[in-house]
Parts: sequence; structure tokens; C-alpha cells
Amino acid sequence: MLHWLNILCCLGISGFLLLLAFSSYQEKEFRAVKISLGMLAGNLIFWHLVDHALPWGLNALILLFVAAFTGISLARFFPKSQPPRDMSRAEIFDERDQMFSRNNLPSHPQDMEEFYGRHPEFESIDRQIHNKPDFGSPEQTFHDDYAVPLYEAAFEYLHQTIPASDGELSPRKENINIEKITQTLKAMVRYYGGCDMGIVKLEPYHFYSHKGRHAQDWGKETDPTYKTAVVIVTAMDPAMLKKAPTGSIIQESARHYVEAAKISNILAGYLRKFGYRARAHNDANYETLCVPLAVESGMGELGRMGIFMHPVHGPCVRLAVVTTDMELPSTVSSQENHMAEFCRICKKCADNCPSKSICRGGEPSSRNFRHWSIDQEKCFSYWKTIGSDCGMCIAVCPYTKPDTPIHRLVRFYISRNPVNQRIALWMDDLFYGRIHRISGKNPERIF
Repeated sequence: MLHWLNILCCLGISGFLLLLAFSSYQEKEFRAVKISLGMLAGNLIFWHLVDHALPWGLNALILLFVAAFTGISLARFFPKSQPPRDMSRAEIFDERDQMFSRNNLPSHPQDMEEFYGRHPEFESIDRQIHNKPDFGSPEQTFHDDYAVPLYEAAFEYLHQTIPASDGELSPRKENINIEKITQTLKAMVRYYGGCDMGIVKLEPYHFYSHKGRHAQDWGKETDPTYKTAVVIVTAMDPAMLKKAPTGSIIQESARHYVEAAKISNILAGYLRKFGYRARAHNDANYETLCVPLAVESGMGELGRMGIFMHPVHGPCVRLAVVTTDMELPSTVSSQENHMAEFCRICKKCADNCPSKSICRGGEPSSRNFRHWSIDQEKCFSYWKTIGSDCGMCIAVCPYTKPDTPIHRLVRFYISRNPVNQRIALWMDDLFYGRIHRISGKNPERIF
């Protein structure tokens, strides 16, 4: 009996290690390939010795340990989970306070004096950031004469699509089947290239108080009268993100901002065909805060790096939103993936952040509620130095892995309990490394 149990354990562990080695080879993670093959050899030797060299009693104890370990691994318990965020007193955020908006102030100096009159605390650091090279400058670390114009063209295209985010309604408001149109929206998002979609009822704190991204809209109030938000997720390519913080990252970001804009603009136009107001919110054209909407729609959680974490794709995603008068059922579910618990112990993004913009401590509070956020001045200043939107935090995150059987198994394992999370983090550090080297130049193939 023990002999067959030994063989079963040996085959199970060996199968996992073989799958890991094969998956790692496909992902070009050669460190993980070497370690998994080494562990495979060690596993075969170990179970051979257990089966042939150990006394019956010790063999039985080892098998009992394996059975207990398997049982603990499958048990679901998170006794110290954080309570839901209390958003009842959340302050509404002004887009003019965002670093992207503040970086654009030199292009409309008429607003600078008024802004820094209200926010003198920003002026010194902002002046330093304004003096750094603009994106696309040859002075930036990852400049490439032939690659830079591509992302510039992508962002120019996005700017040209802003009028498509809103438009005229069909003169007649149709009677609709809510269940049918919700199913159609989900299918349409996937059909046009999205990976997920969530719906949430809108609250005042989901909107910016004032616009600030473009000179022509600076200081205008947003329209918070919409009732429902449809949140669209597109998944970036982990292989591109692994090249962080080089020029590959801004290319992949631009590609998925374009994809998210395409889907959201079409979806908003689709809803207007039924006679309901609908406005798309996509890159540099937001009136809503995408991350809280994505979190509250039940599609994922907020990560330590201050961005949305999807249960399949982790932080390796881009978001867009459509706000509408159509009242759709929220997708909020009771299913928890416990990624936030993992973020509390992992800290890999903070340890690898080149600008030290990510805190290593507990989840702080600002704007009257608890949430992760980054030091946006440090982060954006580094972006302007290198000429890319960095992405190191996304690249090193243990959730930034392809959607393959081995990584699905690991994500399920992490979702069960804190013990599994500690083991999974140790394994991720072992197989993929704790600290990742920052390249000083672009890869030979940026795309």
C-alpha cells in the first residue's frame, strides 16, 4: 500500500514540476526551467529513497505530512481579511491635481498661476518635472528614432477619437430587455478584444470634480448625472511587460489604450442607438476614475501599486469606462480572490520600483478612505527621465503571468489561505527572482 502511495505522490509532484518547466520554457523564463528540472530530479531521488531506504514508520509519517499539507492547501480561510472600504465620506478628486494634468500646465500658462495659487505645495516639484525632457526627446534613456513615432502616432489617434466618446441619441428610447442587453454587452466586449467587463452603480466619488487634462476643458465641471458604469478590461501581453522599463512598455500601453478606446467608443455608440445617453471614458478623456469602478464592479481588487488587479491577468491590464443612463444590474459578486492579502505580504513591486514610489507599509488612508496609492511625483518624474511609462511594478508582480494551466493552478492555490500565499511568494522569488535587473537600453526587438 505504501509503495503505491509513494508512486502516486512522486508522480503528482513530478507532473507539477514538468508542467512548470514546460510552461517556463515557453515563456523564456530559463531560470525557472533550470530550477524546476533540478527539483524534478531531486523529487525522483527523494521518493526512490523513501520507497526503498526508509523504515515503514518514517515512510508513513512522510505520507501523512503530504496528506496534511494537501488538506491545508485546499482549505479556504482568511481570518484577518480587511473589512470593505468605507466610501461614505470619500472626497471627490479633482483631475487638475493629477500629475498628467499638472505636467501639461506649461502648454497653457494662463492657468498655472491660478493653480499654484491654490496648490503652492505642488509648485517646486512640478517645476523640476517640467524641466525634464518631454516624451519623445532623444535625451531620454529609452529613446528610439523609429519606435518613438509609433506611440506618438497612437496617442495622436486617441486624441482624434475624443469626439467619438459622445454623440447624438436615437430620437426614440427603445423598450429593452435588460438581461438580453447585458449579455450582448459582455459578448460585444469580448468580440472586439476585451478580456472582461463589469457593471456598477455610479456614486458621486466615481467622478472627477473638474476636468484638467486638456487646456480647452481645464476647470470645467464633469457631468455626474449618469446612473451606471460599464467597465472594460483589455489584457496586455506579459512578454512585452517583462521588458520593463524599456520603450517596449510605452508601446504596449499605447496599443491597449487604443484597444480600450475602440471598444468603449463603440459600446457607448451602441447604447445611444437605444435612446440612452452614454459617454466613453478612455485615455486622456476621462471624467471618471477607472480603478475604483473596476474594483467595485467585482472584477478584481486594488493592488499595492495603486492600480487594478484582475484575478487572471493581475495588473497587466488597461481600463476604459462607459457611463450611461441605462440602469444595468451590477456585477458585484461575493467571490473573493484575496489578491489584496497577497499584496500585503508580497511587496515585490515596492522593492523593484526604480523611483521608490510604492510604499512598503500598511495600506494608507487619503481622501477620507483607505486605499493603496503611489507617490505620483516620483513615479512620473522617472517616466520623463527614461521616456517610457516604466511598468516595473507590473512586470515583477507574481500575477503578471500568461493565462496557462500552471498559472491558473497557482492563482487558485493563492486564493485559498495565507499559508499558501507565503509558500507561493517564496516559490515565485525562487523561480523568477526577487529583484529584477533594470536594463540600460532597449531590447534589440522592441515589439
